[in-house]
Amino acid sequence: MKIVVLDGYTLNPGDLTWKPLEELGEVTVYARTPEDKVVERIGNAEIVFTNKTPITNQVIAKTQMKYIGVLATGYNVVDVEAAKKANILVTNVPTYGTAAVAQFAMALLLELCHHVGHHSDGVFRGEWERSVDWCYWNYPLIELAGKTFGIIGFGKIGQATGRIASALGMNVVYFDQYPAKDCDFAKQVDIDELFKVSDVISLHCPLFESTKGIVNQETIKKMKEGVLLLNTSRGPLIVERDLAEALESGKVAGAAMDVVSTEPIQSNNPLLKAPNCILTPHIAWATKEARSRLMNIAADNLKAFQDGYPVNVVN
Repeated sequence: MKIVVLDGYTLNPGDLTWKPLEELGEVTVYARTPEDKVVERIGNAEIVFTNKTPITNQVIAKTQMKYIGVLATGYNVVDVEAAKKANILVTNVPTYGTAAVAQFAMALLLELCHHVGHHSDGVFRGEWERSVDWCYWNYPLIELAGKTFGIIGFGKIGQATGRIASALGMNVVYFDQYPAKDCDFAKQVDIDELFKVSDVISLHCPLFESTKGIVNQETIKKMKEGVLLLNTSRGPLIVERDLAEALESGKVAGAAMDVVSTEPIQSNNPLLKAPNCILTPHIAWATKEARSRLMNIAADNLKAFQDGYPVNVVN
């Protein structure tokens, strides 16, 4: 069985092995595939894996695929309806990055609180040596214990992040449609209450029409003066122009984003010029451990399909 991986570099830049897939068929891996090469590289392969390379209705019509495996949780790069009409199964890889993303969210928060990188760079530039004081800092240093950590979206990642915040001595509240079972470290509140009481707000909800732009000019008005905002979920959850203005005014004291509305980020994104804003290139998921789990789950998905009992099907 021929297996083609269209953009394998993101998952495996060389520190993992493709053996889990190689045990299931004849594997060809392309580091990246431009749009005009997708059909050619798929060729007559029945099994295709993609991370961010789009598989459109036009591609589906010109190939003989039976299975498309998305090497990520989000699967909007595939025209799943067209695939369904063509009897092509589409799977994704959920839950592989729970620990990694939760850890990264807290890394963003701690950087907002202490600006460790900035102060370290200052030491290497000689600023400490030249300082007239025994020590110096040029950002406010923030202690988290006793503050309120608000989580929008309390699934696996939201809960994992909340546990870390609780371990730091924070009071954890969350907004979600469904109450968490057996949760003794967080309190469910409505969205307006969360905006009102939270010192830190962390986004962990999926991107739906109902959540698109959930952080906007009006909801920012409901937040505490000097709130900190984290987003390791999806960029379009935030109206970026509104957040940039809130950072300029100081209403939002700091924001840390691993995702933006258009990725890679465009030079006209207003957050690039906003003060006290940390931007990272969508890497919360990308620890070696998480990528290894992703690889193994992707292989398990394909094996289940081959055995006639498909799992993690999205269409």
